Parts: sequence; C-alpha cells; structure tokens
Amino acid sequence: MTGTFFDLDPLMTAETWRKGGRDVAIATVIETWGSAPRPAGSHLVIDRDGNFEGSVSGGCVEGAVITEALDVIADGKAKMLEFGVADETAWRVGLSCGGRIRVYVERLD
Repeated sequence: MTGTFFDLDPLMTAETWRKGGRDVAIATVIETWGSAPRPAGSHLVIDRDGNFEGSVSGGCVEGAVITEALDVIADGKAKMLEFGVADETAWRVGLSCGGRIRVYVERLD
C-alpha cells in the first residue's frame, strides 16, 4: 500500500486541487435525520470539470449535489440542499431510505 489516509481525504484533495489552480466547491453534510448513508461532517469535493472525490450520500443524490456544485462554482453563491423521503425529489434522486439530509455547498476561494 503506497497511499496514506490523507490521499483519500476530500479536504486534502480540495486543497491540492485549489493549489493546482482548479475551481473547486465542497459539499458538506450538515444534518441527517433517520436513516442516512453518510454522517454529518461528510464531504464531497467537486471541480469545474465535474471531477469529484468523497461522498455525501451515494447514488443519485450525489449526482444532484454535483450538478448544484457546478452552479455554485460558476456564480459563487453557496446553497443549502435538502433531500428526504418527504420531498418529492427524494425518489427521483434515490433517497428512498426514509431519511433526510441537508448538504451545504460552497465555492472555495
């Protein structure tokens, strides 16, 4: 094994990508209720080209978060996203586990 724990840390990835000149957003799980695949504090890092590392939920929720992150990178306006079984978008994005998550997405400058 040649890598270290830090090679897999999305925050370290974000720092490396920023130092390399990439435009980057970070998504952070702020709150969870009920059954949620990732705990609060989990991160997903996204660059302008749609490359990503980490996880905030898994499945289609991450696709929706990545799409929103690209908008955040473009306009610089942070967003609070919520996905949950009570939300009609929950089934569309694949969060049918009975839980809810709130994800904060911000551009890193």
